[in-house]
Amino acid sequence: MKYIDEFRDGEVAQKIAASIRAEADPTRNYHFMEFCGGHTHAISRYGVSDLLPANVRMIHGPGCPVCVLPIGRVDQAIRLALDEGVTLCTYGDCLRVPASDGLSLLRAKAKGGDIRMVYSSADAVTLAQKNPDKQVVFFAIGFETTTPPTAVAIKQAAALGLKNFSVLCCHVLTPSAISSILESPEVRQWGTVPLDGFVGPAHVSTIIGSRPYEFFAEEYRKPVVIAGFEPLDVMQAIRMLIRQVNEGRAEVENEFSRAVDREGNLKAQALVAEVFEMRKHFEWRGLNVLPYSALRIRGTFAEFDAEKRFPVRYESVADHKACECGAILRGVKRPQDCKIFGTVCTPENPVGSCMVSSEGACAAHYTYGRYKDV
Repeated sequence: MKYIDEFRDGEVAQKIAASIRAEADPTRNYHFMEFCGGHTHAISRYGVSDLLPANVRMIHGPGCPVCVLPIGRVDQAIRLALDEGVTLCTYGDCLRVPASDGLSLLRAKAKGGDIRMVYSSADAVTLAQKNPDKQVVFFAIGFETTTPPTAVAIKQAAALGLKNFSVLCCHVLTPSAISSILESPEVRQWGTVPLDGFVGPAHVSTIIGSRPYEFFAEEYRKPVVIAGFEPLDVMQAIRMLIRQVNEGRAEVENEFSRAVDREGNLKAQALVAEVFEMRKHFEWRGLNVLPYSALRIRGTFAEFDAEKRFPVRYESVADHKACECGAILRGVKRPQDCKIFGTVCTPENPVGSCMVSSEGACAAHYTYGRYKDV
């Protein structure tokens, strides 16, 4: 297939759905977690769940980079803008993530903070070049996909000798989150999430390759199938997972072979390794503090580390008491299980981070699935 619309062909989808129904054992249940916000969005948008038999259930995982960002990290960014007077640059989705004291970056902007939406880290570097009298901070978030561009921006700033550019680094690592869920499937306050396999992330895998997932298949006996973003990609991956479970196999398979190989993007990996190093611990929303699950800027580029340039310590902040984002990110609960979903918490007035980005489970279900619940 050559074009995107071929991966959205309804007749082909019906044929794959028929194959899934034929191969799914009616005497057992299948629980598969998609670990990518793009997959969550595709499943909701194209009604993939409606095409699956009742005993095949998709579980939303912590694959939305905005959703897993803890409140304390957004508070840091707000303090930089309001207290330190920096020009804070970030991606659009970050602007509406709820923070402490009823604030968000968007509301902090309304209070006078110089907070700007950018389309890339390079935009922040350009802004620093054009405004040498202002301190420009790039609020860097995301998984392995968005980390290389941040590394490029830091190296570019170093080459240009910029003294007014720095990065608040909140890049996180996908394998650490998968490990956390597999090692602690039982969560005292929420319950247990059964898992039979994973739909592996797409964009992340173009960078890190399929090799990192081999550990989960071997150590935890959980199959992983890396899939593209389109509905037929996801459905084919589900079919491949069912086949593995039925045959008692636990392997890493690559449905997204048109963009992913085993080794990944070695040039991007080398660039990230040059600029960043592992943090000993980092807090995720819904997963608590995870060891070696995020990145920080190496000492050789310390002058571009906003956490070292400005006095903004990280302080952990509890989520809103009525918000179920933590349980939803772990796959223990569904968006519709939250009491404030679609009433108090909406995309126009998000109480939790899962309602902010289109890749968030709550936002996706609100847009495409809430009428089906009625």
